[in-house]
Amino acid sequence: MTRIEELRRDHRAAFLRHLGSPREAALHAGYELGRSALAADVSLLEVVRIHHEVLVEVLRDTPLDEVPSVAEAASDFVLELVASYDMSQRRSPDGRGRPR
Repeated sequence: MTRIEELRRDHRAAFLRHLGSPREAALHAGYELGRSALAADVSLLEVVRIHHEVLVEVLRDTPLDEVPSVAEAASDFVLELVASYDMSQRRSPDGRGRPR
């Protein structure tokens, strides 16, 4: 299984846990997935693409009246997922982690 396949599998599982129980622990799983993807040098675009694919799959099985709450949960989850990427961008231009 490739790193992207693993990320997709883990993302789907974590997102479904978040939908079932939107608590801090479920959001933290999204944050940890993002950290892991960043450490594995998975691009931000790939991470967002995976999130979108998982969301579309989930929405296909979601009753119409639940779509707004799933969309809101997806937004919260993806923000946690990409937080590590945002933090890495705030580092100095030389990439050594010093504040600007």
